[in-house]
Amino acid sequence: MNPGGNIQAVLRGDKVIWSVVLVLSLFSMLVVYSATGSLAWRIASGHTESFLIRHGFVLAFGWLLMYLGHRMHYLRYQQAAPWLILFTVPLLVFTLFMGVEINGARRWIELPLVGITFQTSDFAKLALILYVAREVTRKQDYIKDFNDAFLPIIVPVLLICGLIAPADLSTALLLFFTCLGIMFVGRVDWKYIALLFLLWICVFAFLVLLGEFFPGVVRVDTWVNRVREFVDNPNGDFQVVQSKIAIANGGWLGVGPGNSIQRNFLPTPYADFVYAIICEEYGVLGGLLTVGLFLLLFFRITRLVTLGTKSFGVMAAAGLGLLIVMQAFSNIAVAIHLVPVTGQNLPLVSLGGTSVLFTCIYFGVILSVSKYVEETARTVSEPSAS
Repeated sequence: MNPGGNIQAVLRGDKVIWSVVLVLSLFSMLVVYSATGSLAWRIASGHTESFLIRHGFVLAFGWLLMYLGHRMHYLRYQQAAPWLILFTVPLLVFTLFMGVEINGARRWIELPLVGITFQTSDFAKLALILYVAREVTRKQDYIKDFNDAFLPIIVPVLLICGLIAPADLSTALLLFFTCLGIMFVGRVDWKYIALLFLLWICVFAFLVLLGEFFPGVVRVDTWVNRVREFVDNPNGDFQVVQSKIAIANGGWLGVGPGNSIQRNFLPTPYADFVYAIICEEYGVLGGLLTVGLFLLLFFRITRLVTLGTKSFGVMAAAGLGLLIVMQAFSNIAVAIHLVPVTGQNLPLVSLGGTSVLFTCIYFGVILSVSKYVEETARTVSEPSAS
C-alpha cells in the first residue's frame, strides 16, 4: 500500500497550497492556546483549554468545508454566483440597520435558535468575488464596451463595498481592491478600472457626508480618529506600543511557546494583534515564517493564473487568493505600525468563527480550481512528452 498515493487521491489539487493551509492551521492552534490566556482568566476562570477546544472544532469544521468545496467542480460556483449576490444585498442592508452591535459596529447578525453571531461581510466577500470573476470571463476578449463593464461589474462592486464600508471600512477597501485586481487580470479596459476607482471616491465622500447625519450607522469618527492617531503619534496608540514591545521581546528566536508577556496587555492578542504574539514567542524567525507562508501562497496562486486560461475558475482563484494575502499583510502591517489600525484578522491563524470558516471555503474554491488547472496542464503535456 502507498499511503502517499492514498492521500493524493483524496486531497487533489495543489499540494503546496494544502501544505500551507495545514501549517497555518497547526500554527493557529499553538498561538491561540497561548494568546487566549488573559482572556481565559477574565471570562473563563483561567480555562484556556475551552478556547483551544472551540477553535479546534471550528478549524475541523472549516477543513470539512474546504474538503467538500475542493471536491466540487469549479463551474458550480459560477452557476451559484448570481444567486449569492442577490442574497448578499438584503443581508448587508439588514446587518447595517438591524445587526448585532459589538464594539460600536454592526457587522454581525445573530442566527436564530442557535444564538451564534455571523459576520455577513465574510459571505459578501465570497459572493462578490465569484460574481465579478463570472462577469469578467463572460467575454474572452478585452472588455471595452460600457454596457459590458458598468452594470454587470462596476455597479455591484460599488453597491456591495458601499454597504460594507459604514461598519467595516477596511474590509470594504480590501474587497474593492481585490475586485480591481480581478478586472486587471481579466483584461478589462483601463478606462473602466479608472471609472470604478473614481466612482468609489464619490461613494466614499457620500458615506462621509452621511456619517455627519447618521453617526450611529456610518463610523466616520472612528475612521478619522484612527488616521489622526497614526499621523500625529509616530509611536502609535496603546495597543500598537504593546505590539512593538512584544515584537522587541521576541528577538531572533522568541521567548518560547506560551511564554508571552504582552498577551496580558494587548486588547486582542488572539485576533487583531496575533502577529505580535507570534513574533514574541517564536521570534523574528517565526514572524518571517508566517510572512513566507503567505508569500508562498501568493506565488502558487500566480502559478494558477499563468498555467490556466482566462476562465472563471482562474479569475475566482486569483481573487480569493489575493484577498487572503492582502488581509494577511494588512494584519501584519498594523502590528508593526505601517498602517492605521484596521481590525483585520490574520487569515486562518487568528481566533475566529465565521472568518475561519469562510477562509477555509475560499481555500476550497482555490483548490477546486487548482485541481482542474493541473489536470488540464497534465493532459496538454502528455502528448508532447510521448
